[in-house]
Amino acid sequence: MPMADGIRAGRKEWTGLAVLLLACLLVSMDVSVLYFAVPFLSRELEPTATQQLWIFDVYGFVLSGLLITMGAVGDRIGRRRLLLIGAAAFGLASLAAAYSTSAEMLIAARAMLGVAGATLMPSTLALIRNLFLDDRQRGTAIGIWTGAMAGGVALGPVLSGFLLEHFWWGSVFLVNVPAMVLLLVLAPMLVPEFRPPAGGRFDLMSAFLSLAAVLPAVYGLKEIAAHGFGVVPAASIVAGLLVGVVFARRQGRRPYPMLDLALFRDRVFAGSIALNVLTMFAMAGMTIYTTQYLQSVLGLRPLVAALWSVLPSVAIAGVAPVAGALARRAGAPRVMSAGFLVGAVGLASMVFVGTDSALWMILVAATVYAGGVVTVMSISTEQVMAAAPPERAGTASAVMESGTEFGGALGMAVLGSVGAAIYRSQVPDTLPEPARETLGGAVATAAHLPADAARAVLAAAREAFTTGMHGAALTGAVILVAASAVTVPLLRRRPARPAARPEPRVPVSR
Repeated sequence: MPMADGIRAGRKEWTGLAVLLLACLLVSMDVSVLYFAVPFLSRELEPTATQQLWIFDVYGFVLSGLLITMGAVGDRIGRRRLLLIGAAAFGLASLAAAYSTSAEMLIAARAMLGVAGATLMPSTLALIRNLFLDDRQRGTAIGIWTGAMAGGVALGPVLSGFLLEHFWWGSVFLVNVPAMVLLLVLAPMLVPEFRPPAGGRFDLMSAFLSLAAVLPAVYGLKEIAAHGFGVVPAASIVAGLLVGVVFARRQGRRPYPMLDLALFRDRVFAGSIALNVLTMFAMAGMTIYTTQYLQSVLGLRPLVAALWSVLPSVAIAGVAPVAGALARRAGAPRVMSAGFLVGAVGLASMVFVGTDSALWMILVAATVYAGGVVTVMSISTEQVMAAAPPERAGTASAVMESGTEFGGALGMAVLGSVGAAIYRSQVPDTLPEPARETLGGAVATAAHLPADAARAVLAAAREAFTTGMHGAALTGAVILVAASAVTVPLLRRRPARPAARPEPRVPVSR
């Protein structure tokens, strides 16, 4: 059915999308931009082992913990306003990180980057929901947004490696500053403000509860992924879940809740979020294996490995927009179901990758499974944003992105644990203790052994690691096949809704 006059987006809206992509690209890049900077940071700032972990992790923890809160803030004060506040804060925090003089200062700056990033991510997706009211155009725009988010994580290590070869370690943060200045200049000109009607006073207690629910759960999952099952991480997950129950009960009693639980009564909304969690489960869970395989099994230098790992991202750059077009023709549930199956085929094909396989084999397998899950991610994101009322677009996008963070952490924990258990069962008992725990431990041990002993240790560890990777890949494939089977019944067609109307707009000063 043709859309009403004035609904379709024009050149200005598409240019505004390019401005919004700048923000989400940099936020996603900052997740991985420190991968090559650790030796430089260690020499300059001399962090302890605990401080080094916090330098890496505090950004993701704060980001994931504040997404729902910041989505609700944007729904109240205006999404463009929150975007501009976040851009200014992101630029200032990047300056502080670049010129940090101590590990403590860098940790604090990374935490502030997480706060600013939490304002930018839901704002960009919510503004896309408001800029593109035509279903077809919105699907294309969200597909491009999805590709930018996935590409940012892949580009982070490459950009980091390039900058560190030519500049000092702070340059990996300083590169954010001109981009944020550009965003501050262009967004007021190209992105109109959208502010829903007033929704009551902001609920600080709900903001605290959402943070207290998400942070312990994500922390526990990441600790299990890094160090295996333990009492403290498990207790942390349970505590987060219990606080989450308290948060949900409070939302059900509030006249103006931060998170409207009525959204989850829509099968498309709730089902799409659940399916998106499974896509990130598979993608993040297997990324830890592909990166280690390239570096520690094939022996590629970190920057070379990072450059090769970008190849699947480039290959699937056009998948997300094409997925939207296919969904309009064949129906979103069917295309998502097919995407899960493609992802499962890619994961299953990794069992043919051995310790002496050609590089192209792992790259093809990664491209296939990434193409499948990106198809699902793109369509599920569009489904969530279409199902949510326009005045709840900020909260809906925050819930979506929180699920993405949770799925990634869960995938690393579960698939990481599967691979680690297989590794320990396959590696010979005669190897030194560190080599029996992880492949990284085997590489470190081999560096201090005579040549023949080092080769024997590395050969055994690489074989055990590859077997563990096969087990994790098959586990992920089974989960994706199960997801494919439930997608169509889970997302059965809902009754037709009236065409969306533009929200009331706050006049934009020129």
